[in-house]
Amino acid sequence: MAIFTRLMMALTGVKHGKNLKLKGNAFIFNRRGASLALGNNVRINSSFLSNMVGLYQRSVIMTRRPGAKIEIGDNVGVSGVTVYARVGISIGENTLIGGNTKILDNDFHPLDEGARNRGEEESIACKPVVIGKNCFIGCNALILKGTRLGDGCVVGAGAVVSGEFPAGCVIAGNPAHVIRRKASAVADDNVDGADKTENENAEGADR
Repeated sequence: MAIFTRLMMALTGVKHGKNLKLKGNAFIFNRRGASLALGNNVRINSSFLSNMVGLYQRSVIMTRRPGAKIEIGDNVGVSGVTVYARVGISIGENTLIGGNTKILDNDFHPLDEGARNRGEEESIACKPVVIGKNCFIGCNALILKGTRLGDGCVVGAGAVVSGEFPAGCVIAGNPAHVIRRKASAVADDNVDGADKTENENAEGADR
């Protein structure tokens, strides 16, 4: 039933679509002046046995300050995740996110020790995170601020991801890097290249 979660969502203005599935009590909190929206058929696992990879925590999805924005698309599934936004995090439809993954658009604390000791939250570095459609992120991955994953990317378990990656990449490691392109992405590139060549040839013939 996840009554606690649904009550917290209602009290903090979290919007959600049809067929939201909650296994265990997640902590889903929207700061006043921020925006948090879940699409249709979203599944959020938070109980220990809701994912056999073994969850260390309940799912935490929260906007931290006014103006922050979290958007989670249709048919997204997550397990024991942290999605923590000070500016913005977007997760595209049909994306699956493995157990204990962290998605953070900020550094949590200032890097400068003086600012950190003074508790200067305005000095915390932030940059939006964008995760495309149809991605798969393995368990225990860490997605850092400023990351942009194109549609259909696959992130290996335990990867530490920062930077921009085009559609169809398989990414792994610490720091994460592209280890290969998916066959479907290469095929799309070939089609696009053939179309471009054909168009250029047609333009040349018209001259």
